[in-house]
Amino acid sequence: MDTQISIIHARTKKQKPNPEALGFGRIFTDHMFIMDYDEELGGWHDPRIIPYQPITLDPSCMTFHYGQTVFEGLKAYRTKNGRILLFRPEKNFERMNKSNDRLCIPSIDESFMLEALQTLIEVDRDWVPDAEGTSLYIRPFIISTETYLGVSPSKHYRFMIILSPVGAYYKDGINPVRIGVEKEYVRSVKGGTGMAKTGGNYSASLKAQEVAEELGCSQVLWLDGIEKKYIEEVGSMNVFFKINGEIVTPELNGSILDGVTRNSIIQLLKHWGMPVIEKKVSMEELIQAHHDGLLEEAFGTGTAAVVSPIGELLWEGELLEINGGRIGEVSQKLYDTLTGIQTGKVEDPFNWVIEIGAASKSHAI
Repeated sequence: MDTQISIIHARTKKQKPNPEALGFGRIFTDHMFIMDYDEELGGWHDPRIIPYQPITLDPSCMTFHYGQTVFEGLKAYRTKNGRILLFRPEKNFERMNKSNDRLCIPSIDESFMLEALQTLIEVDRDWVPDAEGTSLYIRPFIISTETYLGVSPSKHYRFMIILSPVGAYYKDGINPVRIGVEKEYVRSVKGGTGMAKTGGNYSASLKAQEVAEELGCSQVLWLDGIEKKYIEEVGSMNVFFKINGEIVTPELNGSILDGVTRNSIIQLLKHWGMPVIEKKVSMEELIQAHHDGLLEEAFGTGTAAVVSPIGELLWEGELLEINGGRIGEVSQKLYDTLTGIQTGKVEDPFNWVIEIGAASKSHAI
């Protein structure tokens, strides 16, 4: 694999947005990373950083027709003293290769993906915002680019990384949200692509999300696709519950995404000596815990929102309030600690963060 990254700098730089008024996923930096795959050329080749721009693809490009694509999401943070930190990026690239395997996409060396990302952020480091609660969202993704109308793995691919300065993912921020439990539509089943981060999983969730929003809910609580009985995920996040003093989260079963934030939350809780149980969690069990006054907290976890407290659950027309609709003590502590580690405000006992340095193996054109 060609590992020499070339860089073409943008001649005209974009005006940077007000960091105090950032939305999510609408603004992009001056540069992007691209690398192509071609079986006949020996695999992955021509890694390059170029000015951010539209790309041209043939109408018969396989990604448009068969959805052979994967992506990741992670963030870079600017500390009070100007350092730029990445949070566990190696876990994202490790997961990307697992998604690649499920979607029959050639793997990419994980250490090289990290080098490419660090180099790109170094080029666009002025885009990492410094306002409270902001970050630089990072979107690595792979699309199949062979021009062919036929159902088979592509022989050509494109790996790209784009960057976007962002504010809070949810307009309500850390405030508790209302979640609708979905009984009709399903997200995935074991043996499907639920454990992979691929676009089809997300487009399949849109109808249920549309229905939930009509009912005044921010997100959907997904049940398993077979019995429609066991809790899996909440929207695009993993989910946790505090029941009678214990933290419970659905176990990974082949249809639940192995979230980096989920993994970090579990490690933090165990570090604090708090019981964490990974198991099948039925909706019946959760309703009973609520009726018995034992459902103390509920929250989703993911890169975009980090920790999102759940204040209400809408289940079969019944609105179940959790913790009086307020942020729970554990949810708040997890949010404060994790965001503190990510932004360098809190000690990192796990060596999770990586600092972006000035060194680069690349050369400019």
